[in-house]
Amino acid sequence: MLEAPRGTTLAFDFGEARIGVAEGDAEVGTAHPIATVTGEGNEAKFAAIDKLVREWQPRQLVVGLPVHADGSEHELTRLSRKFGRRLNGRFKLPVYWVDERMSSLYAESLLAEAQVFGRKQKAVLDQVAAQAILQGFFEGGAAEFFNGRED
Repeated sequence: MLEAPRGTTLAFDFGEARIGVAEGDAEVGTAHPIATVTGEGNEAKFAAIDKLVREWQPRQLVVGLPVHADGSEHELTRLSRKFGRRLNGRFKLPVYWVDERMSSLYAESLLAEAQVFGRKQKAVLDQVAAQAILQGFFEGGAAEFFNGRED
């Protein structure tokens, strides 16, 4: 059985063009959107993520795991896992994957409630989706865990 996560956690809503990032405290169970990472190429994106990791000093990372509605995997599932393994390799922090099937819908509804639409919504949608992923992690746990070792 895994020990319950403690301390600061960064969560990522991975996309090939944009990566939403949220921060939260595992002990309090609250999550907040903090950034949308963009850039030309992986090195630019990882440089921005490196700054966030240094600023927030997380004890663990959470990555949304996109799957079809029936739970089957697709190409973005594979890329999200690869992204999580790269985070682990770069920052030596445990990575938890969380089912993100409902995160974008949740994020869109939160932003609609806040009367955020159009370009303003697009600018923050990924980080609010990361917030939903992190909140799901705090409330329901992880679908998978990775600590740098393949089974």
